[in-house]
Amino acid sequence: MSDFKIERDSLSLWLRVKPRARRDRLRVSPSGELVLELHAPPVEGEANEACVKFLAKAVSVAKSDVTILAGQKSRRKLLRISGRPGEEIKAQLVALVHDDAARRVS
Repeated sequence: MSDFKIERDSLSLWLRVKPRARRDRLRVSPSGELVLELHAPPVEGEANEACVKFLAKAVSVAKSDVTILAGQKSRRKLLRISGRPGEEIKAQLVALVHDDAARRVS
């Protein structure tokens, strides 16, 4: 899975955003890259806003605690999520990916 940079009270990660997806979900691609599929289109910042909103809700932090550090106009983005210990944030993201994969298999 993607590399995570864990700091005491934040986590930084690269992920690929796939706009105009059928539904919102976080998954791992066959190459091991973290992919966030979003229903929102990539126009006027809608996909970026949906990305921030999805991740904030997924790890129970405020939207202001999720920052796009690089890739504002790219599908590959560097994000920082703060507001909670980095290890907790990572654990929640990993659990979310595995829960989605388990649902798809069963």
